[in-house]
Amino acid sequence: MLALYRHLNPDDPELDEELAAGRFGEMLAHPGMTIFIGAVNETTSSTVTLVTIPNLTRGGAPYALIENVVTHVRFRQRGHAGALIRHAFESAWQQGCYKVMLLTGSTNPATLKFYEGCGFVQSKTGFQIRRPREI
Repeated sequence: MLALYRHLNPDDPELDEELAAGRFGEMLAHPGMTIFIGAVNETTSSTVTLVTIPNLTRGGAPYALIENVVTHVRFRQRGHAGALIRHAFESAWQQGCYKVMLLTGSTNPATLKFYEGCGFVQSKTGFQIRRPREI
């Protein structure tokens, strides 16, 4: 997984294996978090993280967020990530979610077209704030 995530954020600092193993265990144990992993033979080809969030609006229906969509460069344009995203949608619908959201920092037209091809509609304005470095 760590090698695959290098294809998403190549400038991220290397993560210590012990810290990574602990963090991965936390992720797997976190209520509402599911990590979908695609593989070709012995190689992890792609991954998608789905987080389902409880809610008090929409009749109490939860909503979901997709994050960390990445495909190994050797396996891009073969439908791996799209299949995982569709699988994540099915999981969200089975959990009663009324919507699935995704934010991307990419401005690459091919990436945006890919997400639209998966069924996402660019109909809202997204905002984020990042933790200041001095904290």
